[in-house]
Amino acid sequence: MTNDEIQKLSNAAKLGDKCFEYICSEIKIGMTEIEIAAKMDSFMMSNGATNLAFDTIVGSGVNSAQIHSVPTNRKIEYGDIILLDYGCVLDGYCSDTSRTIFIGEVKEEYKKIYNMVLEAQLKAINEITSGMTCKEADSTARDYIVARGYNFNHALGHGVGKEVHEEPVISPKRDEILKDNMVFSIEPGIYLEDKFGVRIEDTVVLRDGKVETLSKARKEIVII
Repeated sequence: MTNDEIQKLSNAAKLGDKCFEYICSEIKIGMTEIEIAAKMDSFMMSNGATNLAFDTIVGSGVNSAQIHSVPTNRKIEYGDIILLDYGCVLDGYCSDTSRTIFIGEVKEEYKKIYNMVLEAQLKAINEITSGMTCKEADSTARDYIVARGYNFNHALGHGVGKEVHEEPVISPKRDEILKDNMVFSIEPGIYLEDKFGVRIEDTVVLRDGKVETLSKARKEIVII
């Protein structure tokens, strides 16, 4: 990516950050997943986006256990977990962010898994460097999660640019070398079937050998 392209990706990520703060102020008990997604889409489109990068994911309660859940008419309840995955197209470049939030309180099991996923993501952000293979980069988070007895059922990340899914793919199956100015996502997740799931995702760029995050929405536990 050129510096100009990276700046455009950063601007798209900043709109995603604003969308997260907006939706955290809007979610209420009794709203449906579809209503939440519609509010997020409307916010991004009314604040400069020319399109959505992909269909917004809002998965609450057991629906959060689906990696690519589609918003439903399920109503938000006290004690819910909500997985949000969303992105926009701004000046021709995409954003891609995931956050997992909580309604009213955080159950202990939710907190345990959330903190595990966050630690895995921060570990990847701190350890991934230029010159690593995609496989090596993927293992920074995957090994942490697997060592604690949980599965990680998708790649750690993917390139982000004019398309929301581009090369490189940060996967245990890929040997491509990561280089400076590559932009990609880092998005570990744990999904417990028929229970709940947690994913935390940022778009990042490799600069001077190290990871710099473009999306900066808060990642401490958010209770609404």
